Amino acid sequence: MPIEILMPALSPTMEEGTLTKWLVKKGDTISSGDLLAEIETDKATMEIEAVEEGLVFAILVEEGSTEVKVNTPIAILLEEDEDPSVMDNYTPGATVSVLAPAPVEADPAQVAPQPAPAAPTQTPAPIPTSGTSAARVKASPLAKRLAKDYGLDLAQIPGSGPNGRIIKADVEAAKAQPVQATPVAQAAPQAQTTDVGMLRGGGAEYLEKLGIVPGTYDLEPLDGMRRVIAKRLTESARDVPHFPLNIDCEIDDLLAMRKELNGQAPEGVKISVNDMLIRACAIALKQVPEANASFTPDGIAYHHHADVAVAVAIDGGLITPIVREAENKGLSIISTEMKDLAARARERKLKPQEFQGGTFSISNLGMFGIQSFQSILNQPQGMILSVGAGAPRPVVKEGELAVATVMTVTLTCDHRVVDGSIGARWLQAFKRLIEQPITMML
Repeated sequence: MPIEILMPALSPTMEEGTLTKWLVKKGDTISSGDLLAEIETDKATMEIEAVEEGLVFAILVEEGSTEVKVNTPIAILLEEDEDPSVMDNYTPGATVSVLAPAPVEADPAQVAPQPAPAAPTQTPAPIPTSGTSAARVKASPLAKRLAKDYGLDLAQIPGSGPNGRIIKADVEAAKAQPVQATPVAQAAPQAQTTDVGMLRGGGAEYLEKLGIVPGTYDLEPLDGMRRVIAKRLTESARDVPHFPLNIDCEIDDLLAMRKELNGQAPEGVKISVNDMLIRACAIALKQVPEANASFTPDGIAYHHHADVAVAVAIDGGLITPIVREAENKGLSIISTEMKDLAARARERKLKPQEFQGGTFSISNLGMFGIQSFQSILNQPQGMILSVGAGAPRPVVKEGELAVATVMTVTLTCDHRVVDGSIGARWLQAFKRLIEQPITMML
């Protein structure tokens, strides 16, 4: 039976991607685990691999194609020794066995086989062949061989692959225990695509309506990353009731401790102020657990760990790699992890699980001299901390005027989850840790 290879969803929020490069060609015979193509999403470039074996009968989407919708057929496989006549009058997107390739080293919980899509906007022409094929049980070639070796009836084995397709694991399970009646495969919800409105297409016309004279500017089309940033931040700013809280922190003791730690750190380890902020945020989240929360339609989710996402600027946008369970990691580990994550983020080599699923975010513009600012919430996180530059400022200590290095931070809170009192208590805990950094070591 023909197998459609679909454009995979490499993250839960991916709607489209760029097929950067094919690693196979028409006529190639592939096996499970073989690399198929390179796919560029809004955040990363990933290789995808085959989950079944067969002959590459047709390439439907040329390499370099952009804005390829998730679940769009991109190639066709035929099973071993299958007659090409099964492709008679075939149209991509019709009811045939469908298969989403797997991303290399991706998190199985986040990247699952996708359902068959609606027919694409521009339907490729039918692939001409001759003859017909009889209906049969949908199973991979390997599953068929194993079933024959084990003396099992494929018709009695439930299939867990796409559209009920029987795969190796199903046959192995059937061998180990009695087989029950095959359940009816249920189609997953259809993927939805939402445009960014005026930001997508019609740019020249939009500017002309606002009085911008044509020819006085260069219009650069939105790439995938910038389009997704525009869409999600618009949704967050519009749909989430939020409020800011800000506080000043004296960081002279923090800077002194950083200098001392770096003087004693192992070779290759250099702790930054940002590393210390990550740890302080994580500890504060554990001290005020009500703040480590996310809003859901069914209730408030209180997270067990402080998974701190850190905004990193890359070409064309922003990405937030995550330090997982930061409350349980020392400064040297946090420093090493962040250097690796930031380097791979700039190369767009992060895996989806490395930049999705954080419980809290930090955005630091202090290195640019920005004194204070307010960030937009990174849904579904309940809070995001904006960090300004530390600079000498006049302060009053014990009734006397003095000079201290002061850093202003602004906490943006989702009011559905974090009330003003919770946000204020979290900032107090954070301020204590920053101004008495020795307590981070306890």
